[in-house]
Amino acid sequence: MSKRTHKIAAIGGDGIGLEVVDACLEVLHALAEKDGGFDVAVENFDWSTERYKRTGSFMPQDGADQLRAFDAILFGAVGAPDVPDHLTLWGLRLAICQPLDQYANVRPTRVLPGIQSPLRHVNGGELDWVIVRENSEGEYAGQGGRSHPGLPLEIATDVSIFTRAGIERIMRFAFRLAQSRPRKLLTVVTKSNAQRHGMVLWDQIAAEVAAEFPDVTWDKMLVDAMTVRMTMNPASLDTIVATNLHADILSDLAAALSGSIGVAPTANLNPERDTPSMFEPIHGSAFDITGKGVANPVATFWTAAMMLDHLGEKPAADRLMLAVETVTADTDLHTPDLGGTATTRMVTDAVIGAIRGRNN
Repeated sequence: MSKRTHKIAAIGGDGIGLEVVDACLEVLHALAEKDGGFDVAVENFDWSTERYKRTGSFMPQDGADQLRAFDAILFGAVGAPDVPDHLTLWGLRLAICQPLDQYANVRPTRVLPGIQSPLRHVNGGELDWVIVRENSEGEYAGQGGRSHPGLPLEIATDVSIFTRAGIERIMRFAFRLAQSRPRKLLTVVTKSNAQRHGMVLWDQIAAEVAAEFPDVTWDKMLVDAMTVRMTMNPASLDTIVATNLHADILSDLAAALSGSIGVAPTANLNPERDTPSMFEPIHGSAFDITGKGVANPVATFWTAAMMLDHLGEKPAADRLMLAVETVTADTDLHTPDLGGTATTRMVTDAVIGAIRGRNN
């Protein structure tokens, strides 16, 4: 029986992104070897800030089209201290997400075994969320500009774009995801009291789509009040949907509440599978620890589990998450972001050992 081969584009990017992606590829190969039914064919791309410094571009002009030949994209991080962040974001990450229409950004959050939430008395059962971020328009649509530079009347605008099509598809995705989870509970984040056009449309379409999912209980929450609810009553939440900007901020808060941004994964999905989806850890390039060998690879391993599930390899995804949880449960294997002294190498070896059956 021939193996299923998944073509993976690996883009380490900058800083610790390169380190955690390398660690993740080791883990993926160990999983494939253990499973026996699939393999991963990996092609590495040097798209990064370093490439920008050499050539003037983070990726080739046809980079997004090159990625269409792959089944999935594994991404590390982009950003460097000596290059403005808006150049790195729009030059690489968004230059992939937008052309490939990866409109659903999915960020699960829960307290993994052995990790302590900064919230008092909170455990994994009380904080188990999935945040769905609209990933194609909203506040990050890229509409706007600057006029009269350097003059007293200089103007800069960023225009939030909300379309019926864009809102409908992210709401349906979020309601379906909530429907698939045991609690069937969705919270729609808004700011329609102040943003009286785009966010009122957001609220209106949420109510329209909700009628298609009578088995899903849903409520609506202003984004500022949502930060209070996340910290004071985390057990009241399950699936959350928010705009590009709001979910970007809330998901970082969620990661911190789960114990560390170093364990938080992300999937940039094209749910229709017309194009490959991209999977990445939430954390950035972290140049302050680059090269020290102490980056936490757990977020990237969890990201890889999401990727495997998306590719139809659920048993391998489950095995990977079991291995990750086995390792996080051992506080001797916590990296500095979790208050420990373990290295990237130690955590990676332990996860591979757990996959191969030495620890589970």
